[in-house]
Amino acid sequence: MTTDKRGVSSLLLQRQLNVSHKTAWLLLRKLRRAMVAPERERLRGVVEMDETWVGGLQTGLRGSRQLKGRKAALVIVAVERRGTATGRARMEVIHDFTQKTMTAFACANIEPGTTIITDKMTGFDVLTAAGFVHRPAKQDKIIEESDHVVPLADRAMGNMKQWLLGTFHGVSREQLQVYLDEFVFRHNRRGNPQAAFQTLLGLGTGRTPAPLSIVRGASDLPQFPIRP
Repeated sequence: MTTDKRGVSSLLLQRQLNVSHKTAWLLLRKLRRAMVAPERERLRGVVEMDETWVGGLQTGLRGSRQLKGRKAALVIVAVERRGTATGRARMEVIHDFTQKTMTAFACANIEPGTTIITDKMTGFDVLTAAGFVHRPAKQDKIIEESDHVVPLADRAMGNMKQWLLGTFHGVSREQLQVYLDEFVFRHNRRGNPQAAFQTLLGLGTGRTPAPLSIVRGASDLPQFPIRP
């Protein structure tokens, strides 16, 4: 779970450990809930921010900004830019595109004074007032990856979606945040996977119990209602 970029599904773990599927399912969800360090350092330097929908195609929508009737989940992504390479990342399920939501995510995950690069969506407009150096850029027609305003954020989002489909064939909306936490945990430690193994052991010892009654309904995770 910590050393292979593909992660592990509950069906595979069931076969490897020779336990019931319910036991393997619960074990993986307990581990995912331990993958966020309580006092992790915020991103810094130059950071790209963007948002994306996680979920299947849906007919009858009038545009990518439509929230009413949307079944997919909205996710905000931030990644450090280290030359042409991606540094650390953060991903979070959010409920709208508002300035309040975008600023709250930035303040919680990015060091004040950091340069943040975004497209020109209005939700990012108050990042300067929040203490960041905001550099918005207009997104023109995309032909190649280099045409993206935030190419590293887009790459991270694409990798995350491919992983969700390739390993799990999709996940439930209410559990999505812990899968994002797993992706970020492994991404941020991809240069030293053995240290990731030790880190998860250490983080797991500091977690309170997560019984099946809580994990099954994701009652310990923030939930955003599906809009009618």
